[in-house]
Amino acid sequence: MWQEIDHALYQKRTFKNFSEAFGFMARVALLAEQQHHHPRWTNVWNTVEIWLTTHDAGDRVTEKDRLLAKAIDQL
Repeated sequence: MWQEIDHALYQKRTFKNFSEAFGFMARVALLAEQQHHHPRWTNVWNTVEIWLTTHDAGDRVTEKDRLLAKAIDQL
């Protein structure tokens, strides 16, 4: 579930292990590249945290962020 925190869409996902977390990140990377919109994220073992903002809009949430979030949810 995405939350809007500090002018960013944020989501934290926990996976079974590092391989599953990394696989998820690889799939997100392909989506982000297709949309020319790249997340800020972290990965520690089985946990991935994602923040989506649009730099050109002053690091605020825009439709670009919402579209990428929706695509991520469909993975």
